[in-house]
Amino acid sequence: MSLLDPSIWTSSVSSGGWNQPSGGDLPVIEPATGKELGRVGIANAADIAQAGAAASKAQVEWARLPFEERAAVLRRAGLLFEQHAAEIEGWIVRETGAIPPKAALETHIAANECFEASALPSHSLGDILPSPTRRLSLARRVPAGVVGVISPFNFPLILSIRSVAPALALGNAVVLKPDVRTPISGGFSIARIFEEAGLPEGVLHVLPGGADAGAALVADPHTRVISFTGSTAAGRKVGEAAGRHLKRVHLELGGNNALVVLDDADLDRALSAAAFGSFMHQGQICMTTGRHLVHESIADEYVARLAEKADHLPVGDPATSRVALGPLIDAGQRDRVHALVTASVESGARLAAGGTYEGLFYRPTVLDRVTVDTPAYAEEVFGPVAPVARFSTLDEAAELAAASSYGLSLGILTRDVMKGMELAERIPSGIVHINDQTVGDEAHAPFGGVRDSGTGSRFGGAAANVEAFTEGQWLTVQGEITQYPF
Repeated sequence: MSLLDPSIWTSSVSSGGWNQPSGGDLPVIEPATGKELGRVGIANAADIAQAGAAASKAQVEWARLPFEERAAVLRRAGLLFEQHAAEIEGWIVRETGAIPPKAALETHIAANECFEASALPSHSLGDILPSPTRRLSLARRVPAGVVGVISPFNFPLILSIRSVAPALALGNAVVLKPDVRTPISGGFSIARIFEEAGLPEGVLHVLPGGADAGAALVADPHTRVISFTGSTAAGRKVGEAAGRHLKRVHLELGGNNALVVLDDADLDRALSAAAFGSFMHQGQICMTTGRHLVHESIADEYVARLAEKADHLPVGDPATSRVALGPLIDAGQRDRVHALVTASVESGARLAAGGTYEGLFYRPTVLDRVTVDTPAYAEEVFGPVAPVARFSTLDEAAELAAASSYGLSLGILTRDVMKGMELAERIPSGIVHINDQTVGDEAHAPFGGVRDSGTGSRFGGAAANVEAFTEGQWLTVQGEITQYPF
């Protein structure tokens, strides 16, 4: 039997074994073909409550295990992601419409997330503090308890495992709610990997569900930390609900990321980076290059060559042909993208390439002569659209790049690296790449945005993960009971 044999998960969720939830089931649809890939169980509030209670009980024993045992589970999980990469990648391609190299990136990073997390159990989790009395005083980190993880459809495996792996490694139990459009690659693959890795039953629960399940997870009294990745609009609701329940919440939200191309940039390399930044995975990435800010002296050539590149990129079913772009996730997303492109042209932008679609396959699109008010420039598109604006001075470039409510990722292309560094200091952003486009993720690097892009770096690296998934505690120990004047 394969890792993801449908007989294991059909119409089920992973919660203390594979069980049929009370929320019924739904089909998983392949966006490229419209075919049904299978049916998965859908959790409702009652299923979430049951999972939270079971996770809370299982977490106590999991945290008590010797740290070497928790580390070993994470190491085995990383190896299993490598061993089963081809099968998992096949599901990523079919569920998300990803091209195979993007799917391979997901399994590669998933393995590395587990390997990086496997070092956390042996990480120093506290400090010895000075004390005015004869006692041992410690500031230490302890597991938060149950961590609720809500992940999206676009990079379903990475955006789930980057919270699941460190949370488990640090002694927490996890309730994961993957997007109902990508429940297998974004949820069940993780459940099966950790089953095979020897994670005790009840420590990880995977329950696909809709907004009602997400709201129940945030409200559940057993979950003490919520890790949410998704749109800014949804993130605001999650943050508000978490605040009402006095829970810590980590929000990784949207972006409208700027790529600043200075007049001295290597244009051949700049155009390759720009096309990747805007068109990789059909632009359905929070780090997608959503705004191209190009020096006016090279802007005409930049637009013409980027449009030519867009016109020649093949679009089609990534499961059956070698293409650069697959389909958008569903009709709702396609219609939103097209509405923004249409409104941008109607407001005065020039359509240099694309702007058309067949089914869910949207052509890579280049918009020229955009302004700060152009809809596809002002808003996060989440589609394969490259709006190009011009600037004349570094001051204008800095002002344009910073004039966004988002602050996730920034790219600056220039032969003068120090000039790029100085420019970056003027633009609020959680991530900055000098001489690279805006899309990038590494398991050991801190990841997160500012402003409307989220609550800062809450993923990646030991410091961020320990802070995210543990609680601070002051502990004192002394040999005798203190005598007081009472």
